[in-house]
Amino acid sequence: MIADVKSAIDSIAQFLGYTVFTVSDQPITLGGILLIPLLLGLGFWLINVLARALSRKLVEKNFDPNIVHLLKRLVYVIGIIVLTITVLDVLNVPITAFAFLSGAIAIGFGFGAQNIINNFISGWILMWEKPIRIGDFLEVEEAKGTVEQINTRSTRIRRVDGVHMLIPNSKLLENTVVNWTLVDRMMRTTVRVGVAYGSPVRLVADLIQQATEEHSSVLKEPKPQVTFEDFGDNALVFDVFFWMNSPVEGGLRITRSDIRFRITELFEQNNIVIAYPQRDVHLDGEITIVNSSNK
Repeated sequence: MIADVKSAIDSIAQFLGYTVFTVSDQPITLGGILLIPLLLGLGFWLINVLARALSRKLVEKNFDPNIVHLLKRLVYVIGIIVLTITVLDVLNVPITAFAFLSGAIAIGFGFGAQNIINNFISGWILMWEKPIRIGDFLEVEEAKGTVEQINTRSTRIRRVDGVHMLIPNSKLLENTVVNWTLVDRMMRTTVRVGVAYGSPVRLVADLIQQATEEHSSVLKEPKPQVTFEDFGDNALVFDVFFWMNSPVEGGLRITRSDIRFRITELFEQNNIVIAYPQRDVHLDGEITIVNSSNK
């Protein structure tokens, strides 16, 4: 019985030790090839566990989400490199055996995937220098939205209409990008209103100032400023400039709307008319009136 077991073990060992091919005079056995999926599966599982544990610890300590994201990416890259070297070592494959092959692949990859490499490098620059961070509100060409994720190839933003959009990282570095929240969330905006000629301009300015300062989102410093902007064709034009803290563009629109509602109420209470376009029509020529009757 023991002899049969020993014979079976020897047969299995001989089967697993069968040389499939050689690399730089190093035999690659069948057992080594069958071991690769196990090593890869275990290795990727360990990398995911380490990355998630690191992210969880950093989040608990209130680290910057951009730093957490960058360190998580570094763990993945370092883990994959270590895993690759381990697999090659288990197979007894010297790394130098891939020197020529890796050089050829690098040349071909460089010519065929310039955009991918450009976006990859740009992604690391974005995560390291942080000109754009998770949670920032961006304006890229015609699109506006909040950054949700910065990956190695592209950045995902959620537009103001709720649609998710992927932007290549190189585009964010090479083109003009407006980051509304790069330094702080302070934004200046304006509300324009026109009143009819003959209105008491000092009272109009005071009412606009009052309506603006009453809003809770408007900052007290710098103080809102009302200017008598122009003598328009149909109205006396006033502008009020004010600062506020707003994470997105929608906050500006809502605040401006609230101030316009309040200005309208104050104007109605003080009998001030908001101007509307007027046109004088002059008719030249004679108008002939013909009366006819049926007999």
